[in-house]
Amino acid sequence: MSLWTPDGERRVDPSAGPSAGQGAVGPDGQRLSPEQEVEAQQIAAEMAAVRDQLSQVPAAVVIANHAMGCYELAAIHLSNQPPRLSEAQLAIDSFAALLGAISGRLGDDEATLQDALAQIRLAFVQIKASWEGGATEAPVSPETSEEDGGD
Repeated sequence: MSLWTPDGERRVDPSAGPSAGQGAVGPDGQRLSPEQEVEAQQIAAEMAAVRDQLSQVPAAVVIANHAMGCYELAAIHLSNQPPRLSEAQLAIDSFAALLGAISGRLGDDEATLQDALAQIRLAFVQIKASWEGGATEAPVSPETSEEDGGD
């Protein structure tokens, strides 16, 4: 069993618990207290349960959610005042690269993702043109461009 920490993956050996007199070692190299070991084992068990649940979800669904995360990241950067165009462009390019690499394999979500990509690209172009023209506020946010008809 292992536990992921900010310092990397750490092995949690249930047989080396407090009763074995060994104790687990934390990320700082110090031995964990019996309470910390129990907590680490509980966290590891919860993470294993989440991993098992995730393994039941089709990969296309998880990937579609991650792709939409790129869309949302781009929208966040575009909505900043001033917009962070280079950051938004990176998120948009990542979104496009992901969709391009797995084109035809995302099932029912693919058309929606392609539409979202087109929408965020349009919003990027509009916002960039507005800011390059000397505007002080973004003309269209990615969230409202569809509702407003994208004008």
